[in-house]
Amino acid sequence: MNFSWLSEKPEAPEATWEDFTYYYRPNYYKVTVSERDRPERPQIYYNEALIPENEELSKNDFLPLNFLSSFYIVTHQAEVKMPSGKVDKPIIQDNRDGTVSVKYDPKEEGSHELIVKYNGEPVQGSPFKFHVDSITSGYVTAYGPGLTHGVTGEPCNFTISTKGASAAGLTMAVEGPSKVDINYHDNKDGTVSVQYLPTAPGEYHVAVRFGDKHIKGSPYVAKITGEGRKRNQISVGSCSEVTMPGEITDDDLRALNASIQAPSGLEEPCFLKRMPTGNIGISFTPRETGEHLVSVKRMGKHIPNSPFKVTVMEREVGDAKKVKVSGSGLKEGKTHTENIFSVDTRNAGYGGLSVSIEGPSKAEIQCTDKDDGTLNISYKPTEPGYYIVNLKFADHHVEGSPFTVKVAGEGSNRKREKIQRERDAVPVTEIGSKCKLTFKMPGITSFDLAARVTSPSNVTEDAEIQEVEDGLYSVHFVPKELGVHTVSVRYKDMHIPGSPFQFTVGPLHDFGSHLVKAGGNGLERGRVGVANEFNVWTREAGGGSLAISVEGPSKAEIEFKDRKDGSCDVAYKVTEPGEYRVGLKFNDRHIPDSPFKVYVSPDAGDAHKLEVQQFPEGSIQADAPYQFLVRKNGAKGELDAKIVAPSGTDDDCFIQAIDSDMTSVRFYPRENGIHAIHVKFNGVHIPGSPFRIKVGKDVADPAAVHASGSGLELVKTGHKADFIINTCNAGVGTLSVAIDGPSKVAMDCTEVEEGYKVRYTPLLPGDHYVSVKYNNIHIIGSPFKVSCEGDKMVDEGAQETSTVVVETVHKVAKSGKNTGVVMPAFKSDASQVTSKGMGLKKAFMGKTNTFTICATEAGNNILYVGMYGPKGPCEEFSIKHTGRNNYNVSYMVRDRGQYILIVKWGDEHIPGSPFQIDV
Repeated sequence: MNFSWLSEKPEAPEATWEDFTYYYRPNYYKVTVSERDRPERPQIYYNEALIPENEELSKNDFLPLNFLSSFYIVTHQAEVKMPSGKVDKPIIQDNRDGTVSVKYDPKEEGSHELIVKYNGEPVQGSPFKFHVDSITSGYVTAYGPGLTHGVTGEPCNFTISTKGASAAGLTMAVEGPSKVDINYHDNKDGTVSVQYLPTAPGEYHVAVRFGDKHIKGSPYVAKITGEGRKRNQISVGSCSEVTMPGEITDDDLRALNASIQAPSGLEEPCFLKRMPTGNIGISFTPRETGEHLVSVKRMGKHIPNSPFKVTVMEREVGDAKKVKVSGSGLKEGKTHTENIFSVDTRNAGYGGLSVSIEGPSKAEIQCTDKDDGTLNISYKPTEPGYYIVNLKFADHHVEGSPFTVKVAGEGSNRKREKIQRERDAVPVTEIGSKCKLTFKMPGITSFDLAARVTSPSNVTEDAEIQEVEDGLYSVHFVPKELGVHTVSVRYKDMHIPGSPFQFTVGPLHDFGSHLVKAGGNGLERGRVGVANEFNVWTREAGGGSLAISVEGPSKAEIEFKDRKDGSCDVAYKVTEPGEYRVGLKFNDRHIPDSPFKVYVSPDAGDAHKLEVQQFPEGSIQADAPYQFLVRKNGAKGELDAKIVAPSGTDDDCFIQAIDSDMTSVRFYPRENGIHAIHVKFNGVHIPGSPFRIKVGKDVADPAAVHASGSGLELVKTGHKADFIINTCNAGVGTLSVAIDGPSKVAMDCTEVEEGYKVRYTPLLPGDHYVSVKYNNIHIIGSPFKVSCEGDKMVDEGAQETSTVVVETVHKVAKSGKNTGVVMPAFKSDASQVTSKGMGLKKAFMGKTNTFTICATEAGNNILYVGMYGPKGPCEEFSIKHTGRNNYNVSYMVRDRGQYILIVKWGDEHIPGSPFQIDV
C-alpha cells in the first residue's frame, strides 16, 4: 500500500528496533523525560488515515495507524502476525506530541493482527485486527476500531472506502447480543462513516455487503466489553398448576421428585406442592399444547398411577406476543427517580415474567402486582447513560424487547479507578516436585495456621506452612499423583478466605475466569487512608489479562504485587468513607462473586486502642449464651456489636458496661456453623473485628463436598441433565446451587443416599456456569463451566441465574477410603432359609434348647438371632456356623412365660419368624 504524498521523499533505510535509538539520539533525552512524566493510561485510540478519492496508489509505502499514547518510545514494541503465521516488524515513529505512528507495509492478503506492547505487556485492545486485500480484488474496503472492539454504551465507529465506486448498493448489518441503531454518513470523498451503539457486551458480527456480496474480511467480529456494566434481575409470577389424584403425606412429598414431558419430547423438572385444598399441585411452565406426561418418582421408581396425563389447552400456553407493555420507562428515564412501565399478561396464558436491566449502574427494580392481571414495574438507576431492558414472558421476549433506554440526569459522583495486568500461565507441575501456594494474612499468629492436602484418590495429608516474610505465608507439599488436589488452609480451625483451594498437578483440564479466586480483609471491609489488602489466585485459570477496578465515593490508589507463582497481592487506598465496589475481571469476564461490595469505614480514630479479652476458645454450642470483654484503654465513644450467622441473618449482641474502661459483650448463636461477630467503636471496626467463631461440632466443611456427573460435562438443550453432590462426612450445612447461563433453567434438588441430586433442563446453547456452595463457600471446582449444544428453545437475552437452596442432613458414606466400615453388597433371598428343631416350639427352664438353620440356597448374608421374654432379653445365646451357611443355635432361659424369637437373614425375617415360644 502506498500514498503519493509520501512517495516523493527519499526512501529511508529499513529500521530495526535495536537501532531505533540511533535515529533519535539527538533528542533522546527530551523524548524520554517529557514522556516519562506522563501518567500511564492503558486505553488506546486508533484512527486510520483516509484514502483520498481517485488517488494514485502504488506499492511501497505504509498505511499509518495512529496511536494516541502515553508511553515513551523506548518502551514500545510492536509486531504484526500475518495470515501465514509469520511475524513481521512494523516501523514505530514518535510524533513527539503524545502520539506514536505505527507504519506497516503488508506482504500478504488476509486478516492480520497488530500486537502493541508497553514494557513487555500488551496494551488494552491488543491484538488489533485489520484486513489486507490486493489492489485488484475489488473496490470496497472497511477499516476502523468498530470492526474489532468497543465498549457498551459508547458509539463504535468505522469507515468504508468505496475507492471510486458509488456508495449505492452498499448494505450494512450488525448482529449481536443487543439490538443496535446504525447511523452512516456519506463523506462525498469515496468514504462512508458508520457508527453503531452496542448496549450489551459480547461478540458482534459486522457485515458489509456491496452488490449483495460480502466485502473482503466481512463479516468482521467485534468484541464489545461491558466495562463498568451492572445487571439486576427479578422474576415474577410463575406457572400452571394441576392437581394430582391420590393421598400423599408431607413426608412422602419431600421424598418425591417430578418431571413433565411435552408432546415434542422436551422434559423438564417440575415442582410438587401442597395446595390450599390439601391436594398436591404440579407446578410447571406450559410451552406447547397437547397431552403431557408427568412422571412422579420415589427413589427413582414410579409411584402408583405414574406417569399421569395432563392436557394443556392453547389458552394456557404462555405467549409472549400477547403481552402488552406501556409506559415512558421503556423509552427514556431519569436518574434517582422511579421510572415506571406497566405489563399486561391477562391474555397471554401461563408463564413467568422476568425483567433484567443492564447499564452504567445497578438499577433497583420493584414490581407491584395490581391483582387484575397487570403489573407495574419500576427501576431506579443512579448513573446516566444507555440501559438495556430485557422483558421476557415464558422465556420469550415480549414485543420490542430488548428495549434500549436513554437515562438522563445527575450521576452519583462515584469515582472509578482501574488497572490491568497480564498474568502468565504457570509452568505445569510434575509428580514429586515441590508445590507452593502463597497467601498474605497480616496480623495473625502463625502457630494457629494449619494446612492439609487431599489427593484425587481421597488421601489426606498434612502440609507444611512457612512464613516467607511478615504476614506472607506459603503452603508446601509434594504430590504423589496427577489431577486436582484440594488444599485446605485453616486459621483457628476455620477456612481462611479463598480456602479450600484447587491445585492441579499435571496439565490444566480447564481454564478461564471461573477458576480465579480472591480473598482477604480488603474484600470484606476497609478503612480510609490505609492500604486495604487482598489476595488473587490465577494459577488454575491459565494465562490472561487481570483487570482490577475500585469504584466509590473517592478515587482509589491501587497497588499490585506479582508473587510469580500464580498468585498476587492487591492493595487499594481511598480517602472517603462509604460503600465501594471492587471488580475483578479475567479476560474481560468477572471472576466468581465479583464485584465485591466493601464498606470503607472512616479513619480509625480511637478504635485502634480497644482490645478484646476472654474471647471463647475452640467450638461452642448453639442456643446457649456466651460472653467476652472489651477494654477501652481510655478511648471515648460508643461501642456496638452484632453476630452474623452462616445463613446471613444478624442479631444484636447485649452490651453492658462493667466499669468506665471495661465492657461485657454477650451473644447468643442460634445455628451451627462459622459465625462472625462485628464489634465497632464509633462506627469503626476494632482491631481483629469481625471475629470468627465456630458453633457446633458438626460444622459443615466445604472441602469435603464433591460434585460429579454428566450434568457438569457436555449437555444438550431440551434434555434433562443431572449431577450428584456428595455431602458424606461434610457435616450439616446450607447447600446452594446456582446456574448462570443464557436463559433460566427449570431445576430441582432431591435427596439421595450419598447426598443430593440436582436435575435441570438447559434451553439455550452456550456456556452455563454451575456454582455449588456449602455454607456460602464454593466447593472445589465451583463454578463448573458446562458447555451446552443444540437448538434454541427460547429467546436469547441477558444472562439469567436460577438457584435452589437446601438445608442438608447429616450423611455418612457407605463406602470409600477413610470413611469407616465398608459393608459388602449382599445378594440374598430370606424366603429360601429353612429352620427345624424343638427349640423353635417349646423350651425348658435351666436346660439347653437347640434348633438348626439352613441358608445354603438363600445366597450370602448375615444371620441375626434374638430372643425377648417377660423380664427382658434371653440370658444365654450361642450360634455356631457348621459350613455352607448351616447354623446350630442354642439358648438357655431362667424365667417362665411367653418368649418371642426373631431370626433374620440380612434385613428380612426367615419364614415363620417371629416365633412364639412357651416356657
